[in-house]
Amino acid sequence: MIEQTIREKLPEGFQRAEYLLDHGMIDMVVHRHALKDRLGRLVGYLAPAKPKAA
Repeated sequence: MIEQTIREKLPEGFQRAEYLLDHGMIDMVVHRHALKDRLGRLVGYLAPAKPKAA
């Protein structure tokens, strides 16, 4: 369908996550079972916990 629309031959597997990763279009591919942990870690980098008051 896409090939018909853009009238170009597309590379094998061009819509797969691994293809996008190999070509710098995404940063990581994570198995769905590890997704919750990985998202928590990434959010932690962006919004680290505040240190507790002494």
